[in-house]
Amino acid sequence: MTRSVLNRITAGPPEPGHRISFRGAGPTETYPLEELYDLAGRLAQHLRHLGLGRGDRIGILARNSLEWVLLDLAALRLGVMTAGFEAGKLTADRTLLDSYDLTLLFSDEESPDPRVLPLAEARRMAFDDITCDLPAVTYAPQDETTLKFTSGSTGSPKGLAATAGSIDSSLNAVQDLFTHGRDDELFVFLPLSLLQQRYWVYSALAFGHDLTVSTYGSALPALRRTRPTVVMGVPAFYELARRHIEARVTDAAGAERPRALREAAQRLFGGRIRYLWTGSAPADLTTLRFFKSCALPIYEGYGMNETCIVTKNHPGAAREGSVGQVVAGKTVLLDEDGNISVRSDFPVNRRYSYAAPGVSERVFAPDATVRTGDVGHLDADGFLFVTGRADDVIALDNGRNIAVRPLEDRMRQSPAIAECLLFSPGGGELVAVVSPAGDDADETAITAHLRQTNAGAARHERISRAVLAPEPFSIDNGLLSSQYKPLRQKIRAAFAAELADPTRGLTA
Repeated sequence: MTRSVLNRITAGPPEPGHRISFRGAGPTETYPLEELYDLAGRLAQHLRHLGLGRGDRIGILARNSLEWVLLDLAALRLGVMTAGFEAGKLTADRTLLDSYDLTLLFSDEESPDPRVLPLAEARRMAFDDITCDLPAVTYAPQDETTLKFTSGSTGSPKGLAATAGSIDSSLNAVQDLFTHGRDDELFVFLPLSLLQQRYWVYSALAFGHDLTVSTYGSALPALRRTRPTVVMGVPAFYELARRHIEARVTDAAGAERPRALREAAQRLFGGRIRYLWTGSAPADLTTLRFFKSCALPIYEGYGMNETCIVTKNHPGAAREGSVGQVVAGKTVLLDEDGNISVRSDFPVNRRYSYAAPGVSERVFAPDATVRTGDVGHLDADGFLFVTGRADDVIALDNGRNIAVRPLEDRMRQSPAIAECLLFSPGGGELVAVVSPAGDDADETAITAHLRQTNAGAARHERISRAVLAPEPFSIDNGLLSSQYKPLRQKIRAAFAAELADPTRGLTA
């Protein structure tokens, strides 16, 4: 049986000497980890007095905060399941409570439903001077601890209950690779509604390191003040950081420019970085090479909600273009067409808790093996290369099958392009939908890069035109997921008229 991180957390307070900080738009809050543990215990005691116990479920609909972390830890201490919802995407109302069988919902937005408690109430409970006398709670590998949600491109998000064994296995596998310890400070800014972001809170308590929690909007300025050793980010964040660095190095040229870029990058990230972590979406090779040249190595990995982490590049075992070697507890299976399936010693689960009929059966095999929908290959040294999605192939009228991801990657190499997705609205041509890198699209640069991309492509792979989005894709406009991945089907629907009209868009 894997070493249980969760049972280590619920068994007693962490070793002293480490802290957690919260950096956002307001003042920074910092607490020793043993005080965090005590505050979570007091909150758990109050929740217990409200009648919550093992088998109950609470929801959290709020932005990253101390209260978010305390509610999650308090639930762990009681054996209560949590359901984390992305702030700004849902409404704190009866429908949400009833849809996911919630006993209580804590939110930073107001609601007339008495079962919705303000986030401030969680803080009041945690800081109340109450005796904390909680019964011991332990988790078996198959026990479900939290409900997490996909960020699928169509329909309602699928709800998946994560087991304790899957959390323990993933955290132990990562710790074996990276040995986070007393000299580390991990920096987290993606929403805590994503279970993988809460892993680093558990890691701090179990393995003894510092942690700073921020938000996406505050991440760049918070980096300089935090001076972390590890940053947990998505590719879109590192591309944003690269553009930020390059924009500040305009007076250096020739041999001086690499040194100036390296110094600017080190200043932005605080000067103590051991490594940068990325995953959730394909990373641009240009960005990976940029940070490596700045002595800020990025290690790319691969996983999904249904599997947790599957592969990871790490110090001593990293290969450009790959997503790393398979981690302990996971097995990657490939069929004759390169379709990737994943078998886990400790599965996240065997089916969705909330999904349309038939969806669980399409994704989960009877033995809990997950059909990922991705395509790739393993090299001779066991490094996994993900080459695309099985449904990222466009069949043209002339019978040609086009794998669009390599072309999209080439388009994204332009500093003027943040995202690019290819479609074939009539079956006879490839049309790009381009998200510009800023609010003011550089049409000249985008047109030039479209011409350059076509020059290096086979005739049947050439892009006939590029439709420009009027504003960059974002979470707020519904075209990026909570992990900053472009939502292909929503983007296609949003630009259906432009895609169908051959007179719309930039041409090479």
